[in-house]
Amino acid sequence: MRKKKNLPLLEQITITDVAAEGKAIARYNDMVIFIPFAVPGDVVDIQITRKKNSYAEGKIVTTHSYSTNREAPFCEHFGICGGCKWQNLPYASQLTYKQKQVYDNLTRIGKIQSFDMLPILGSEQTQFYRNKLEFTFSNKAWMNYDMLQAGTPRTAALGFHIPGMFDKVLHIEKCWLQDEISNMIRNTLHEFCQQKHISYFDLKEQHGMMRNVIVRTSTTGEIMVIVVFYEKDQSIINEMLSYLLKKVPSISSLLYIHNTKANDTISDQEIHVFHGSDHIFEQMEGLKFKIGPKSFYQTNSRQAYELYKITRDFASLTGNELVYDLYTGTGTIANFVANRAQKVIGIEYVPEAIEDAKVNASINNITNTSFFAGDMKDILNESFIKTQGKPDVIITDPPRAGMHDDVIKAILFASPKKIVYVSCNPATQARDILLLSEKYRVIKVQAVDMFPHTHHVESVALLEEKESL
Repeated sequence: MRKKKNLPLLEQITITDVAAEGKAIARYNDMVIFIPFAVPGDVVDIQITRKKNSYAEGKIVTTHSYSTNREAPFCEHFGICGGCKWQNLPYASQLTYKQKQVYDNLTRIGKIQSFDMLPILGSEQTQFYRNKLEFTFSNKAWMNYDMLQAGTPRTAALGFHIPGMFDKVLHIEKCWLQDEISNMIRNTLHEFCQQKHISYFDLKEQHGMMRNVIVRTSTTGEIMVIVVFYEKDQSIINEMLSYLLKKVPSISSLLYIHNTKANDTISDQEIHVFHGSDHIFEQMEGLKFKIGPKSFYQTNSRQAYELYKITRDFASLTGNELVYDLYTGTGTIANFVANRAQKVIGIEYVPEAIEDAKVNASINNITNTSFFAGDMKDILNESFIKTQGKPDVIITDPPRAGMHDDVIKAILFASPKKIVYVSCNPATQARDILLLSEKYRVIKVQAVDMFPHTHHVESVALLEEKESL
């Protein structure tokens, strides 16, 4: 057997920067080291845990001095839970690093030399800003080293998966990401299950009744709760959901699912309505958007409105344009900009989302939108563009992986005067912009912070045809 190589302990190392994925950066000789939960200015001893030719990963074992640019985390689960990894950074510093992340990606990956980088738009809410959270039931609560050494019995947990431990869940009493009603709902369910000795899911062995709970809220004050069961006992389900409604009567949509698959996705699952309707509504600038249990909607509602306003402003629509909205989801952007365009065509992979987009257009009396379902690289081709008409403006909001090469080729063929590229991943946005650079030039970019206390950032870029400049 190959002997495991001893990895070094580096002493008195100063943290110098923050990496795109949220970890901090230190340097030792010519080696870059990535360390979680550190702040630039900290002086620490680092135990290297993984070493490659060009970089290493490590963990802090001793802190000699803390950075003056450090803030006390407000959540008791900081450092264990996988979310909110930047709680130890002041919010102003978080915005600085997010702005830098977008700029660095565009200049290094996208090789853009000259463009107007607008100031990042921070989130007015930095706590309780999410409108959707999913929690996991597990019969294997995460335990720290001291608990394991003391022989503490393993208990059940309702909370979040521990990063890197797919079958271990950290029990959460209070989460600062969603409205306090979310904590009440989760704790009420846990209380009932503990009182009734209801089993929690064992991910490895695939047994247990309780699997997941999803809580969705909206700025209209509506609340949707989706409880996902693995094992079916209808009498227990009825008793549990009745108990939850009694404790939290403000729930407007209470749904449940029996999911006996190996994974947690619900897109192919039957939804059962226990109370209320099978949807809730979000609103934005007088428009209503129907949200079902499977619908995608930006998880920071108030900041999504700001993001969409920037997108619309970048498009500079006059009312005469044909607009393509790629990766339209439930048609939020398409319907949001429709009153300033002649026509908007939305394309999305998920058929259920397209049906939601059509409903959203109907309930808002929007008649100048058309929606198409299918794989973007298959639908958006020369034949489609010739049939539907060449767009004046393309708005694209792809997933984190960015756009397929065939989609970029189709955009180049369509030759819109403007492209507004909305991205949740500045690296893939920069890569795609480089591929579009044969015909397009970046005019301006604005970063938008949708997820305070995380490293995630949205970026909106305006591209215009070179010939029109």
